[in-house]
Amino acid sequence: MDHLESTQRQALAQAGDEPYDLAISGGTVVLPDGPVATNIGVRNGLIARIGPEILRARKSVDAAGRLVLPGGVDSHCHMDQQPWEGRSTADDFRSGTLSALCGGNTTVLPFAMQMRGQSLRQIVDDYHERARPKAHIDYGFHLIVGDPTPRVLSEELPELIEQGCTSIKIYLTYEGLKLDDYEVLNILDLARREGVMVMVHAENDACIRWLTDRLLEAKKTALRYHVTAHPDIGEREAAFRAISFAELIETPILIVHVSSAGVVEEVRRAQQRGLAIYAETCPQYLFLSAEDIDTADMSGAKCVCTPPPRERANQPQMWRGLLDGTLAVFSSDHSPWNYADKIAGGPKTPFKDILNGIPGIETRLPLFFSATQGDGRLSINRFVDITTTTPAKLYGLYPRKGVIALGSDADFAIWDPHKSMTIRNEMLHHAVDHTPYEGMAVRGWPVMTISRGDIVYADGEVQSTAGRGRFLRCERPFAPKRIPIPSLAG
Repeated sequence: MDHLESTQRQALAQAGDEPYDLAISGGTVVLPDGPVATNIGVRNGLIARIGPEILRARKSVDAAGRLVLPGGVDSHCHMDQQPWEGRSTADDFRSGTLSALCGGNTTVLPFAMQMRGQSLRQIVDDYHERARPKAHIDYGFHLIVGDPTPRVLSEELPELIEQGCTSIKIYLTYEGLKLDDYEVLNILDLARREGVMVMVHAENDACIRWLTDRLLEAKKTALRYHVTAHPDIGEREAAFRAISFAELIETPILIVHVSSAGVVEEVRRAQQRGLAIYAETCPQYLFLSAEDIDTADMSGAKCVCTPPPRERANQPQMWRGLLDGTLAVFSSDHSPWNYADKIAGGPKTPFKDILNGIPGIETRLPLFFSATQGDGRLSINRFVDITTTTPAKLYGLYPRKGVIALGSDADFAIWDPHKSMTIRNEMLHHAVDHTPYEGMAVRGWPVMTISRGDIVYADGEVQSTAGRGRFLRCERPFAPKRIPIPSLAG
């Protein structure tokens, strides 16, 4: 709570009789204890007043009939990433963060990706240079560790953690990124000592390679075999293995982009045993399915990602995992490849050569809002928790981000809960030539986004400038544990 207390003092100390920089009035504000009809005053980019009285301000926003939510925190997205298989992501920090803010987000956490043979420090330095002049909204960095050398473990990672990069992502598959079990244990041990979060891409690499080889030998190259080559049982085994290692080392982990009911069950069992295991899922696993990949033409490539969307029968268990709290986070896993690049090999491009990943940073919140608020499937506070507050907590940003509270950053998304929209790629602000959610109808849309007290998007008009976003030094989300592992103590 140190950050909240210090910034609260700073904001309130300047209150007096001076007008606020910005006042938001007349709306239903979603506070931690529930939605309340109240007003908000902003000073110096911070929330300085929450109360029913009329507030004098230099600029006012009438939020009557609207919901005022904390700005969304998209804690899993890719942009301006170094070339993957010779290709670069369609979105850089300029278009990626612009698309994010137009979808009601005020914070993004993309990845600085180290592959074998690279210096993690150099990758992060390069990422700072990419982001600084382009970002519209605030951002932090997750660290992808693909080569945990002694230097990375003993020097680079501890230094970067001190500088505010307090989350590490590891892969159990992908050439150039995958770690073996011994390397995973080393990363988890470091995370325990440093008090940081480890995110795990959980798929069994041997299963994928073996199945892919057998399919290609049988000349089964159609898009639908992408799902076959990435089986849910391989995802479940890898998740169980990661959970087992976390239990051994006694450190929290988060399983990213959970796609299957089997993994939900593994996470639920671990949580029921008292383990600090967290998990996220993404729109593609609730609103897309394996059937969307299995198309007669190449259009199914727009839905290819890993893990892949599963069959529609899998979706009720995914929803159950969100409703009962097993899945704590709902992120976009925005991975923006142009359709033209995905099918660059032509109409006979085999499934293994399709670039993995789909865009979704601007549509994440509207899709989830429409699916959960229209029928009351989730309370509005649970919606905020899953999309915003919990990721801010897990990655060391709370209460600066992720909540409407005195002293927190003045980040808001103002929603028209009744606005009906049909998603079209032409209306989105990313630099991608398609959206896999083309033609989907939603009810509820963010009509204004406010970042640190600045109105950056209002009624379809962008009012932001590239480069106004700031790098966020994340705190350690967990207390460091530097004592020996009890089971190994002599």
